[in-house]
Amino acid sequence: QVQLVESGGGLVQPGGSLRLSCAASGSIFSINVMGWYRQAPGTQRELVAFITNAGFINYADSVKGRFTISRANAKNTVYLQMNSLKPEDTAVYYCNLGMGRDYALNYWGQGTQVTVSS
Repeated sequence: QVQLVESGGGLVQPGGSLRLSCAASGSIFSINVMGWYRQAPGTQRELVAFITNAGFINYADSVKGRFTISRANAKNTVYLQMNSLKPEDTAVYYCNLGMGRDYALNYWGQGTQVTVSS
């Protein structure tokens, strides 16, 4: 059984920073991809960023230059450092883990709320 536990969400003013963490536990394959998605009310869930175990990284255009994804492979943990936050970054942020062929084994965290407001 694989579990993902997120932490670090909250309320922050525009221009502020937050750091999200997601720890995976259970039977984790060494070759995997971990990432962050977000979903605002009335919208579809969208990719924010992902990072493979080999360190390949991809960001959504909307967060490039402001967000940084990183991971600690030994801890099966992924982080998302969010700087220069904007009100439009407000959403529930979900951690995702993909494993296996074509990353078909997919797991989600419970989500953590990020609210950017003055």
